[in-house]
Amino acid sequence: MKFGTLCETYARIAKTSKRLEKTAIIAELLKETDEAAMPDVMMLLKGRVYPEWDKTHIGINTKLATKAISLATGESEERVVKAFKREGDLGAVAATLLTKKKQHTLLAKDDLTVHDVVRAVRKLSGIEGQGSVNLKLKTIANLMTSATPTEAHYLVRILLEDLRVGIADGAIRDAIILWAATLHENTKEGELPDETKRVWTKAIQDAIDKSNDIAKVAVTAKHKGLKGLDAVDLVVGVPIKVMLAQKENEIPAAFERVGRPAALEYKYDGFRMQIHRDAKGNVTLFTRRLENVTAQFPDVEERFESAVKKSCILDAEAVGFDPKTGKYTPFQAIGQRIRRKYDIDALVKELPVELNVFDILSYDDKQVYLKPFSERRALLERIIPHKARQIKTSEILVTGDDKAAAAFYKRSLDAGNEGIMFKALDAPYKPGSRVGFMVKMKPVLDTLDVVIVGAEWGEGKRSGWLTSFVIACLDDDGNYVELGRVGTGLKELEQEGGTTFEQLTKLLKEDIISEKGKEVKLRPNIVIEIKFEEIQKSPSYSSGFALRFPRFVQLRDDRRPDEISTLADVMDAYEAQRGQKK
Repeated sequence: MKFGTLCETYARIAKTSKRLEKTAIIAELLKETDEAAMPDVMMLLKGRVYPEWDKTHIGINTKLATKAISLATGESEERVVKAFKREGDLGAVAATLLTKKKQHTLLAKDDLTVHDVVRAVRKLSGIEGQGSVNLKLKTIANLMTSATPTEAHYLVRILLEDLRVGIADGAIRDAIILWAATLHENTKEGELPDETKRVWTKAIQDAIDKSNDIAKVAVTAKHKGLKGLDAVDLVVGVPIKVMLAQKENEIPAAFERVGRPAALEYKYDGFRMQIHRDAKGNVTLFTRRLENVTAQFPDVEERFESAVKKSCILDAEAVGFDPKTGKYTPFQAIGQRIRRKYDIDALVKELPVELNVFDILSYDDKQVYLKPFSERRALLERIIPHKARQIKTSEILVTGDDKAAAAFYKRSLDAGNEGIMFKALDAPYKPGSRVGFMVKMKPVLDTLDVVIVGAEWGEGKRSGWLTSFVIACLDDDGNYVELGRVGTGLKELEQEGGTTFEQLTKLLKEDIISEKGKEVKLRPNIVIEIKFEEIQKSPSYSSGFALRFPRFVQLRDDRRPDEISTLADVMDAYEAQRGQKK
């Protein structure tokens, strides 16, 4: 497929805010996409050149992109910078300057394909060492000189990992549903019965959740229909989105969701760890962000190799503990193990973890995630040894009694945990879903998980650090909507304990999209937990709300940006506090 065809789709989608229109436009594109181009098109629709679970960064910032535009168009860097400050969109600058150049030189355009773009951009992330900057510049400039102005516009945005056309995952999924259902049912969109839509929606969403490969799902839907989608299954070694829990604040309400009796489990203050063991004994560890962290946890890898002898996929919680006292430590203490790339052996001794296994999705080459939870738990009890502070099954109580549940809840909190989970005994495991099979209960919400989308450069003793971080939650359409700024809670000196401005700045530098004066725009990537005193309605932020006295608590390396608190969570907390004031 020509890259220009995709760029026309970008432009059309950018002109509408209506989700149904976006879905229809993407569905039209899918009709034109051949099987070979489907993986590239699916990634580029989200502005990516790597699958979601691959955390490789392209590594192009605005400064390098500015130099490349200058090289490709023959304009001075000063003029490119000046135009960028005026436009606020480096892609638009590239398009304008390239238009002028091609009008003067009458250069013939070499048709770019989506594969050309993906291959060239991936090449950039692998260029390192002496002379790497010049090689990257030449690679980008060559791409631009082969591009039309419109293609250059979106090419620059892809390079900066900031597509900005408003394509959410839900719109892509709905487009596949629309396209595939009308194709196989041999009918028009408006003539699809509601029940038919429901069947296709469930089949495609289930296949996406199980495979974590939306391109594979699209190809399967086209060629094999509903039967092919139903046959898509989990693959050992390929991370999947974990099942997520809904929230309740009261025990009776939690039981009402999952039924009585239910399985109650400790809700540990650690991080989700998905464990894959293949038939050859190779163990791979993933976080809920789908990041491969096997190298950071050789202790977990080693103990799991000796504990379980069959191929499997397990869902677990890695919980830190103090090696001197044996007591659990909060997530903040062990979160750095996810980020550490060196001195791993020392950190294993300093910050050990206990693996609490609470679910199983696959065992001995057989899929078990659709079996009732009670059966999956019984299987876990048979195959997981109980070795305190090493590996064991999670603490569990099966009951339908409110008083027993309350006592279990208190016991969990007293042990230093976050709360408890309620799980339906007869329910399957649903990857990526909040379907009510699993409910979490912890003390009344006074924290949110948010993503950083902006900041400003500090002054004085904070010069060189990013400060005053703009934070956002997720709305129903998958957009990041702002809730305010946070700066308190971070430390200036490492010896003060906790995350410092300097440490957070280092993490965020890779995500800088653009700078205007002191203000910095950031790619939504780094998730943090914040406390706040109160939620107020506010027209100043795109969410319609503002947090009063927000305070940084900790980094949440285990959360993906699409797993943060939602606008619905904020609204629920706002209504709850109003009720408390009455």
